[in-house]
Amino acid sequence: MDTQWPRYEVFKQDRPGEPHESIGTVHAVDDEMALQNGRDLFVRRPKCHSLWVARADAITSKTAEELAAEELATDASWQADIDPEAPNETYLVFQKQTERRGMTFTTHVGEVQASSPAHALQQAIATFPADQVFVWWVCPATAVTRSEEADAQPMFAPAQDKLYRLPNQYRTVFTMQKIKRESRD
Repeated sequence: MDTQWPRYEVFKQDRPGEPHESIGTVHAVDDEMALQNGRDLFVRRPKCHSLWVARADAITSKTAEELAAEELATDASWQADIDPEAPNETYLVFQKQTERRGMTFTTHVGEVQASSPAHALQQAIATFPADQVFVWWVCPATAVTRSEEADAQPMFAPAQDKLYRLPNQYRTVFTMQKIKRESRD
């Protein structure tokens, strides 16, 4: 029996107009708790304008290797997942194009209208071509819980009043060495 809460992917936008980037995951009992956990874990410093969370199982992901192996553009099984009669819905599209700052970021690049995750992925590849994409993610927009503009002040402002110090600003090691020297004397 699995006793762990569902896993949520957390996306952060530093400033208005910038894309949301995947910054990690949290476990939570529901969407609102995931949003709060994401804030508590990833927004300890003032740079945050907006947070999104989506259950990990709502995100369809394909690596470049998987796409090449499946040859999605011409594969009949890929086409079988696309029902032209099904209603379209909005899917958010994310790409991982690079690794930077020692972390992997998957960035929101736009939206497509599609009838299924497979169709959304096909639409995304056609709509947002890039020189090099390591991973594609698509997620129904309805599966994303977002912080509201009105929530920005109470959610993110408290971090602005805090004083953050680097570990080398704490003199713990030197203080401990001084105590040891004094105790020997």
